[in-house]
Amino acid sequence: MDEDILKEMRKYGRLLENRGLNLSSHSGNMSIRRGDRIYIKRRGAMMADLEKEDIVETGVKKDDSGVIIASTEVGVHRAIYNNTSALAVVHAHTPHAIALSLVRDEIIPIDDEGQYHLKKVPILEVEDSIGSEEVEEKLPIVLQDYNAAILKGHGTFAYGENLEEAYNWITVVESICKVIYLVNDLGGETMKEGEW
Repeated sequence: MDEDILKEMRKYGRLLENRGLNLSSHSGNMSIRRGDRIYIKRRGAMMADLEKEDIVETGVKKDDSGVIIASTEVGVHRAIYNNTSALAVVHAHTPHAIALSLVRDEIIPIDDEGQYHLKKVPILEVEDSIGSEEVEEKLPIVLQDYNAAILKGHGTFAYGENLEEAYNWITVVESICKVIYLVNDLGGETMKEGEW
């Protein structure tokens, strides 16, 4: 594995952890595509302290090498790579996005910064949101029109040309959701009657 891949994944793993973008220290995952290969976080590895053995190499197409220890979301990452222009994918258990996904069908930004970046963040509801074939089938279709989407009750997936871009979309979605959450907490009216 290229040392630059480990360096980049370490950087964004620490940033995700330091910004509180994952509900627990070992949750979330990310990957980088290089040609027909994917480098993905190992299942159960601590996001903020990734070592060389925590990055698993496998194929973009169905390939059993490394999948036993790869993230449970490896199939979802493959599907995103095979159906979008993604070269990097980040999945984080973003707390405010998860909370709002449980009471909304989509996220419409209310702050100027959020509206500048995204007009809408779709929320995908599936029966089993963790690494299921249903997510593999449905999420890439949503991501063909959006850089990021929230899986209801599970967290945000985002992609980009590199981890920096995918990480940026994760932070944008979470900041949009945090503003909505805070405005609601302050008594603002961003929710429709009966949603909260």
